[in-house]
Amino acid sequence: MWRDSFRLQIFCLLMAVLAIVVLVHNFFQLEHLDDDTVSGSNWITENNVQHSLSQTTKTTRKPYCGYKQQTLSKREQAEQESLLAAIQWPKPPDGKIAFVQSTDPAHSDFVIVKPSGFFKVGDQLEVLVHMKDFHGKPKQYGGDYLQARIHSPLLKAGATGKIVDCHNGLYKVFFTLLWPGEVKVSVSLVHPSEAIQVLLRLREERPDRVYFKSSFKSGRYSETTECNVCLPGDLPVCNFTDLYTGEPWFCYKPRKLSCASRISHAKGGYQKGLLTREESLFFQSDVNIKRPILSSGPDSVIVKPKAFTDSSSMDRAEDPIASPSGYYYEDQWRPRTHWIHHFNKSDDITKCLQGKIIHLFGDSTIRQWFEYLTAFVPDLVEFNLGSPKNVGPFMSVDLKHNILLKFRCHGPPIRFSTVFSSELRYIANELNGIVGGRNTVIAITIWSHFSTFPVEVYIRRLRNIRRSVIQLLDRSPKTLIIIRTANVQELGPEVSLFNSDWYSFQLDSVMRKMFSGIAVHFVDAWEMSLAHYLPHNLHPKEVIVKNQIDAFLSYVCPLQT
Repeated sequence: MWRDSFRLQIFCLLMAVLAIVVLVHNFFQLEHLDDDTVSGSNWITENNVQHSLSQTTKTTRKPYCGYKQQTLSKREQAEQESLLAAIQWPKPPDGKIAFVQSTDPAHSDFVIVKPSGFFKVGDQLEVLVHMKDFHGKPKQYGGDYLQARIHSPLLKAGATGKIVDCHNGLYKVFFTLLWPGEVKVSVSLVHPSEAIQVLLRLREERPDRVYFKSSFKSGRYSETTECNVCLPGDLPVCNFTDLYTGEPWFCYKPRKLSCASRISHAKGGYQKGLLTREESLFFQSDVNIKRPILSSGPDSVIVKPKAFTDSSSMDRAEDPIASPSGYYYEDQWRPRTHWIHHFNKSDDITKCLQGKIIHLFGDSTIRQWFEYLTAFVPDLVEFNLGSPKNVGPFMSVDLKHNILLKFRCHGPPIRFSTVFSSELRYIANELNGIVGGRNTVIAITIWSHFSTFPVEVYIRRLRNIRRSVIQLLDRSPKTLIIIRTANVQELGPEVSLFNSDWYSFQLDSVMRKMFSGIAVHFVDAWEMSLAHYLPHNLHPKEVIVKNQIDAFLSYVCPLQT
């Protein structure tokens, strides 16, 4: 009998050891997710020529690079590959390109096709842009990032153009003429193609070029450590990956404190010395960053009114993704796909929002909406939540008209000053906690703080938000959801490396594709900032914000037509 008892004790001991081994293994798997082998697919070029993507083989990853540790379904993998293929950018020829052989906006020029032709409202205007290097020699390849608009300064009118890269140093720009009078053409080089390749390299190889930090505290003792989506090296880390969305976030572990003692998150700073001396030549404010390209002939055309047509409908577009999506006239934004009401009186806004709960989620560009509405509507009074300035969360209340307006920043990565750890919330999780209904309005923007990371990081964030949006609309179809797009901004040599318009343009393109076909509405802040005459600004001036608010409220309270 004692032998049976001894055998039983040995068996129990072995089972206990096995359980511990399994537990440790599972924990290790949670901390170090294995990479999946990704199969190739097809992508379509502009000329509809199919190319087979080579098989992507399993590679060694740095520890804790969360954006590379995704387990995707076949549908998610196919969508991600399609999105990445859609934003692929033309590359210069192989080999090192000397600065003097790069694109020079001062030597480049544009011409209006048929500048003396007869144009009327609704017609297309075509412009050809010829890119040249610093020797005045025509470029033989594409990949430059341009921005273009038409405008009539006296009318305070403006609209953006559609740019087509011919991949041979020639670009075509197409404008829809939307108002009568003298219409001027403006074209700018944002970055030469050689600079875009540097931005691509930084996005893939240096996601740490903006770094973050968290404070840990216990009693009177505190420590601060670096945090990010991806932390290189073999130092111990605190894994703050969100349990519900799987969004990765890591901080180096404090020397003496536990991970549970984290109290705040903040922007740490920007890495220096990212460029070689040769690369820095591609980023010069007065040379090749957002520099105008001049016309070699007339830079304007005369547009006649469209005869025998109701002027209120002459600018309408049937296509819901029409380009341009709208235009300015007398400093007021006019969308081409839906009617807009201009809320010039605070009483009109109060009447529109009466009885509603408005949730604003995102970054400081949508916080501008909160600030505008709170300042413009007298009965909408901010309730002091004791939140850090410019960080939030914020809340304004109109008790008389039963209006609740709330702002909350999105979860990390976010380059705000100190955010309390308890207030670090992911938009997807916040949406899951909203009941919704006909009196619930939700506005979302998320883009600027993702510009330094590989696009896969952004795709995952949007995928989580989209899933929560679809679930919310499924349980509460009357809920109104509006997405504010990205916008252009002022650029210099340093800002370009972190927040270039090209980064924003790529992310914005991904966002529009991922939310197409879903019952959400868009406020096209991109075109509203690019088409306006004011200098570009990350935080657009009040006249532009006012037009964004008009577009937003026109979805909340659509005009009866």
